[in-house]
Amino acid sequence: MKLVRTTALTSLVAAFAFGVSTLAVAGNYGGMRAKDKAMDIVDTAVAAGSFNTLVTAVKAADLVDTLKGDGPFTVFAPTDEAFAKIPTDKLQALLQDKAALTKVLTYHVVPGKVMAKDVMKIDSAKTVQGQSIKINTLDGVRIDNAKVVKADIETSNGVIHVIDTVILPKEKTSSYWPEYVN
Repeated sequence: MKLVRTTALTSLVAAFAFGVSTLAVAGNYGGMRAKDKAMDIVDTAVAAGSFNTLVTAVKAADLVDTLKGDGPFTVFAPTDEAFAKIPTDKLQALLQDKAALTKVLTYHVVPGKVMAKDVMKIDSAKTVQGQSIKINTLDGVRIDNAKVVKADIETSNGVIHVIDTVILPKEKTSSYWPEYVN
């Protein structure tokens, strides 16, 4: 068991090191600058150009000022491709229901600054929404059912980790709750 855990941890460190070194060499992820700490979480997501749906959702839920606040926050940011996995009618309905949208978005935010190295020490984290997300490091890094595709994008008020799937709280918040997940 110890050998398996050590191998998994070694793989995790290597995966994060690759992701962080890629950011350092490339300087950005779709416009996200790892070294430019002057931009907050919202400005960094806008500049990236690959989080248009997330930014639209944050605006619809009136969370812009919160995510531009002092923080620090850790945001697990789904890409536009992640949102595209949700059927259009269900996504549009979610965007129209501010209460449900707020629960979904705040489920993607953890108070404090949780860097990749910190993930190795935890198997869950309590979100701003109130429920905990599960963290699995056995086969790459997964947050609930989403894969972390880029880690440790530092901003002036926290850190962004890019994920490939929209994660949802365990409890349904409306009758149209997207059934595509879990």
